[in-house]
Amino acid sequence: MLNVLPPETASMTTRDGIRLDADIYRPEAEGEFPVLLMRQPYGRKIASTVVYAHPSWYAAHGYIVVIQDVRGRGTSQGEFRLFAHEVEDGVDTVNWAAKLPGSTGEVGMYGFSYQGMTQLYAASGKPAALKTVCPAMVGYDLYADWAYEGGAFCLYANYGWAIQLAAETARLRQDAIAFRLLYNASRNLPFYDGDPRLDESLRKYAPHYYEWVEHHQPDEYWQKLSPNLQGADLPMLHIGGWFDTFMRGTLRLYREMAARSAYSQHLVVGPWGHLPWGRKVGMVDFGADAASPVDQIQMNWFNRFLKQWDRPELEMPKVALFEMGSNQWRSHSKFPSPQPQSYYLLSTGLAAMDEREGLLGTASSSQEVVDTLVHDPWRPVPAMGGHASAPSGPGDRASIDCRSDVLTYTTVQLTEPLTLIGEMVVEVYCQADTPSYDLCAVLSEVRPDGRVFNFTQGYIRVDNSQSPVRISLQPTYMQIAKGHALRLSLSAACFPAYPVNPGTGATFRETRLIDAQIMTLSVGSGGNSPSRLLLRDL
Repeated sequence: MLNVLPPETASMTTRDGIRLDADIYRPEAEGEFPVLLMRQPYGRKIASTVVYAHPSWYAAHGYIVVIQDVRGRGTSQGEFRLFAHEVEDGVDTVNWAAKLPGSTGEVGMYGFSYQGMTQLYAASGKPAALKTVCPAMVGYDLYADWAYEGGAFCLYANYGWAIQLAAETARLRQDAIAFRLLYNASRNLPFYDGDPRLDESLRKYAPHYYEWVEHHQPDEYWQKLSPNLQGADLPMLHIGGWFDTFMRGTLRLYREMAARSAYSQHLVVGPWGHLPWGRKVGMVDFGADAASPVDQIQMNWFNRFLKQWDRPELEMPKVALFEMGSNQWRSHSKFPSPQPQSYYLLSTGLAAMDEREGLLGTASSSQEVVDTLVHDPWRPVPAMGGHASAPSGPGDRASIDCRSDVLTYTTVQLTEPLTLIGEMVVEVYCQADTPSYDLCAVLSEVRPDGRVFNFTQGYIRVDNSQSPVRISLQPTYMQIAKGHALRLSLSAACFPAYPVNPGTGATFRETRLIDAQIMTLSVGSGGNSPSRLLLRDL
């Protein structure tokens, strides 16, 4: 590894005259080096070190590393408007970085979340100097992968993030009152009817939040806002986490690019939440191998595509997936998609009252049975772990499954390990006594000692005319051990991951706390209501 010079600050000017500032890390060595670029909105000194090695580590491997504040953030000029300038600013920055002194003229990009999105926006502009990107944890379709899931607003993730962005804008504008208000709110998110002063600050400094709430259908607004990679093609290293809120987007982007790209498309998915990327996720320790290998993988990737190294040690599997349960990395030539297998809901009608009364079996019953749960908005079923709330990951939800407003259906103890991969679907014959209701479906591993650890879930907002209801679950890769059991849990809320449905049919924007109704849900199994779980079993 090379010695690295102290970072220098450099500025560029965009095509419309805005100054953007960056820190540049250089090897202390003669010669020309490729450029690694990260563009981010949180202050360039952070440089995404919550999940990546420090930029100096990358520079020590023979790269010029550029960490830039996007428009209106850090010390960069201009107004920050969510994703509005990232195509043009991204292209201008890539072209500027390619011409830095000591550069080979070839640029690669890396970063996760917003920093991953800046890669896609820059790539959509097709700058010739951009040779490869490594987007991690991205919401490719901003409606379906980021803002909404199953038509329900992703409240916890979006509200918390909007407050964070607003607080940073207030800080940059030296609005101490708004900053303190937003900072305090971030430590105890006010999900119910909030303080008008907080609402005013959020509207002023993060107006996108209200636009996202307003556009509750996948309309033209989302099409224009999401990155458009049509006609763009380059090698991509896709990085995701099974408990990341944007896992749907990572897999959507990978599949699209793998189907049409003329270049290498590789996928790495660990057992991680959005951050950090380590062995302990939620309440489960996935072992030493779950520690993030991403920095070394990215270095090998950049060496291959920016330095044209052709060495055996740079070879990597097309798809590297961490199998939870066995806690091992598995290599695949493509993302597996085995045929779905049906596990049917079976019940005595008491699945809400006793975990032994609801079963999952490989055959449906000829007799139709109805399970009933009553959802009370005063005490909605709480979110625990998963991908849509924090802390993310598995949690012991045994106490939640004991609630009478949660239906549980459990297999017998397995005689052989059961390995599940990809997207599962729950198909439920359900009716409610209100015009609208929500359904949350959670899959868990039930251990012999009584602990119940969730590993994937899905959520949907339902018009009561729908039947059956199909709930798509977060992609996963899980081996359930011999002697353990698989459980499906159904509820009408998962708060505050998603807003409580008032039952009136009103949108989240129109809903008042006082309007929420008690609702009764009936879930059928057997007979003419063969509710089932569709598993992809390796």
